[in-house]
Amino acid sequence: MSWRCELTGKGAQVGHKVSHSNIKTKRRFLPNLLNVTLISDALGRSVKLRVSANALKTVDHRGGLDAFLLKARDGDLSERALDLKRQIRKKKAAAAS
Repeated sequence: MSWRCELTGKGAQVGHKVSHSNIKTKRRFLPNLLNVTLISDALGRSVKLRVSANALKTVDHRGGLDAFLLKARDGDLSERALDLKRQIRKKKAAAAS
């Protein structure tokens, strides 16, 4: 399992740990990932995703999982999230017709 958010695409970054004597040692900065269950209103079901805490705040701010996915760029989303986005678009189009 990779350290990558399924909604925003945030991953691990590389940097230096700097000691008091200014010795630089390579280290990784890992995103704050959480296993959460989000509810899709359009699909009428819950979905388990591994997302960052920052993405969770953004989902709440935008008004839910459906609104977040419809506004998100396809390049940032994982394969599972892209599939969800397609299903939500399909349901919304069928409801509008």
